[in-house]
Amino acid sequence: MIKIEKNEFVQRIERIQDAAIKRGLDAVMVYGDEYRKENLRYVSNFWPIFERAACFIPRNGQPVLAGAPEGQHYAKEMSVWDDVRNVKEFACVSVPEEIDYPLAKFSSFREILGETLHGGVKLGIVGLWDIPGPIMERIKNAVPELEIINAANIINELRIIKTPAEIACLREAGRQACIGYRKLLEFAVPGNTENMAAGAAEGAARMAGAEDINFTVFGSGKRAATIIGRAAGKVIEDGEMVMAAMAVQYQGYVATVEYPFVAGKTTDGQKRFLNVLFEAAEVQQQFLRNGVIAGGMVKAVKTVFQKHQLSEYDVYPPMHGIGLAEAESPYPDENAVYPLKTGMCVNSDISLFGHPDGSNRIEEGFVITQNGPESLTPFIRELVAKGI
Repeated sequence: MIKIEKNEFVQRIERIQDAAIKRGLDAVMVYGDEYRKENLRYVSNFWPIFERAACFIPRNGQPVLAGAPEGQHYAKEMSVWDDVRNVKEFACVSVPEEIDYPLAKFSSFREILGETLHGGVKLGIVGLWDIPGPIMERIKNAVPELEIINAANIINELRIIKTPAEIACLREAGRQACIGYRKLLEFAVPGNTENMAAGAAEGAARMAGAEDINFTVFGSGKRAATIIGRAAGKVIEDGEMVMAAMAVQYQGYVATVEYPFVAGKTTDGQKRFLNVLFEAAEVQQQFLRNGVIAGGMVKAVKTVFQKHQLSEYDVYPPMHGIGLAEAESPYPDENAVYPLKTGMCVNSDISLFGHPDGSNRIEEGFVITQNGPESLTPFIRELVAKGI
């Protein structure tokens, strides 16, 4: 089974502890929930369902993972750390009644912070903007004179270059995503509904081993211009542009695939439009290598759109990083001056929206290397390279 082994999590914690000491922090708290899971997964391998959680990392020693009672057994099953606690504030059920957990044993923020801060008062928090206000107030009041520092950069810097194990997880997510997309193409035909095509794709990816489908973006005909949007009960008609993307998660790592196509007969105008996207994707390939300035890649893609007088339909940058989040650093615009580096994992995001002949986007995953990009989603790479 492809996964991140415990020794890699140990190394991550040691690097975070080294960074905390250099920045004068007494401890680091990494917050996560079902929707903002990536940093918590990075330090503990735990991904909450319904509830909230945090990993408390002292300057020395092993972390404490704190969650909520319903997910305690699940947390012990997933987490690489043995010390798993319950905190009442992390329970997340949206009802006005107070729920009793008669078999649960609880710890408090005061207890956990006391253990991890070791008398200090400087707490670095990763996920500062994701923590609900009332919970943040209780954290602040748990320790007298507590000083909270935004420590997001500590993990952001560690996550940007992927290890071989992380790349292997992304490659497996890409494999599953490609299996799902083959099924999507099979069902996204005139007469079927968008929901049917999306459901077939998601089911195929799940059966291939996906632990989650982060999202399926789907729109046909005029709905393709939504940029993002969910599949609906709309029937796909002959000659309609189909804009469909699927983000597949494996061991926390997310690969997103999207291939622009027309259901049924394609008009000459639609062919010209799609060929511009394919041309831009092939130009981008030349820039996905170690040492290339990221902004130069963006400019090169935009030059293709300018050449075909389609710049007004270009809505955002054509690439972003991937990993434990569907979109993460690097996320360059044309002014970015930093170089791409070996070990970065990225997704193309080449799009044109609002054009009279349609709207669509290409998304395929790559590993940046010294010699150029290595595909994480070879089925989509094959389709894009072939074009129309």
